[in-house]
Amino acid sequence: MCDEHTAEDNEAHLSRRQFGAAAGAVGLTMLLPSPANAVAVSGKNVSIKTPDGIADCWFVAPTSGKHPAVLVWPDIMGLRPAFQQMAKRLAESGYAVLTVNQFYRSTKAPFLKPGESFDQPEVRAMIMPWRTPLTTEATARDAQAFTDFLDQQKSVDTKRGMASTGYCMGGPMTMITAAVRPDRIRAAGSFHGGGLVTDAPDSPHRMIPKMKASYLIAIAGNDDARAPTEKDTLRAAFAAAKLPAEIEVYAGTMHGWCPPDSKVYNAAQADKAWGRMLAGFQKSL
Repeated sequence: MCDEHTAEDNEAHLSRRQFGAAAGAVGLTMLLPSPANAVAVSGKNVSIKTPDGIADCWFVAPTSGKHPAVLVWPDIMGLRPAFQQMAKRLAESGYAVLTVNQFYRSTKAPFLKPGESFDQPEVRAMIMPWRTPLTTEATARDAQAFTDFLDQQKSVDTKRGMASTGYCMGGPMTMITAAVRPDRIRAAGSFHGGGLVTDAPDSPHRMIPKMKASYLIAIAGNDDARAPTEKDTLRAAFAAAKLPAEIEVYAGTMHGWCPPDSKVYNAAQADKAWGRMLAGFQKSL
């Protein structure tokens, strides 16, 4: 179920001026480039009913036609201008994109003030309690609600597969989504995802047999240094499930390198990962 905000002030065409103003609010120093042959897009704030409440999200899609849908789970700093930029860029390549506030049970987005980041103790102390409700079961309920919302949109081609991408804590959420909706999720990407392999019975990697999605798993160099066997466990699990998976360590990157407002943003490697994501979507959706 969904309850879209339809008021004029909640609908925004994504001009460079608007994104520049939003970017400046969080200290962004650059705008992401539009793809070649970018299509015209329009975005708006939406409210989506879930079994646990109402999630505030951002939906952006081409202004005409029907397109494959993509569900985006942000990193631990949440839905914010950087992720709106990323969603716009993806929509310009011909996708209908929903970027969610997975912390909606605790706070609305954006929740960071200018200059704040997760490496600050007071910010960590604020955010970490919000993670407690985000159990596997809760994320599964959210994934069902968010994918249902996407399939209700006029700009979404329900005859084509859906994708999901996630960053940092969002990486495992893509795997939960793919396991909950194997009927819809045909491609997915985890970018510097944390907690993909754990000892828990509900570890994301144990859900791979339930999936029908091809995967891109882009691993930060320092994450691989901390857990060098994790990629091997993932490769074995995907191979056993006979699912295609591109699992790569991106040399020289630090955890969090993909969003353009990250302090460790690596433009060259972020663009490489973005290109591999698009290639996977084109093949699988």
